[in-house]
Amino acid sequence: MSNLKKQGVNWTFVQHDLRRIPLPFDDEAFDLVMLKDLSLALPLGAPFQRFLDETIRILRVGGTLEIWESDHVLRSLLPHPPPPPSKQPLDQETATRTATFLIAPGTPFAPAQNRYLQHASTWISEALDRRHLPPSPCARIAQVLYQEPEALGDVGIRRVAIPLGELRWEREMFRNAVDSPMSHKGKTKLSDNPLTADQAALRQTALLTVLQMVESLEPLLKEVSGKNSEEWSHWWASMMADLLDPTRGALSGECLEVGAWWATKLPEQ
Repeated sequence: MSNLKKQGVNWTFVQHDLRRIPLPFDDEAFDLVMLKDLSLALPLGAPFQRFLDETIRILRVGGTLEIWESDHVLRSLLPHPPPPPSKQPLDQETATRTATFLIAPGTPFAPAQNRYLQHASTWISEALDRRHLPPSPCARIAQVLYQEPEALGDVGIRRVAIPLGELRWEREMFRNAVDSPMSHKGKTKLSDNPLTADQAALRQTALLTVLQMVESLEPLLKEVSGKNSEEWSHWWASMMADLLDPTRGALSGECLEVGAWWATKLPEQ
């Protein structure tokens, strides 16, 4: 970490096990508290509630609580038709520009279609269930925040699905646009890819994030799958070859689902 004090920033680094309550901070010590990727450390339920109460304690009135999280079990976006656009123009513009999809209650999903991601999702779900950890925390965080009406207000949510590769309906829509008579009027050569370089890079990053998650959970997944080291190595190599080779067309709408939630601390009634 760079020495921010030389840049005029008054900051302190504190190392603490978040499972140990109370937290080593005074009441209302912070304007902003951000909780990121804690679903593998704090089970939703009583342990998370105690931690949330402590988080609210150290947040000043009018301060902001943010929670960032991603799901560990993978799902596929259902094609035909694509998910409907958001009613929030700015959010929809961002989703269109990044080729991602905003998740709403009616967004159509199905279980992962790729056989390797099916296996991984099944094993992840079983391994986390055994440890009382949520395989799909994004579906539950909003409920936790709404259960604090006296302490938290102005709750906001944004959930996003980032496909791990090109979606079939995108390719079909792109081909239709290319074959349209309107596309031949200009002299500009159309790309062969429906995604821009930045959009493709974002999806590649999402895919690598999923692979790294599976890799990091290897000890747990070997336990629930019953695979020995040799069997696991063979499965892992086969999965990598399947998912990282775009010519195989192995992905069928699987997405990395991420979310952000925020709320404002209210004054005591």
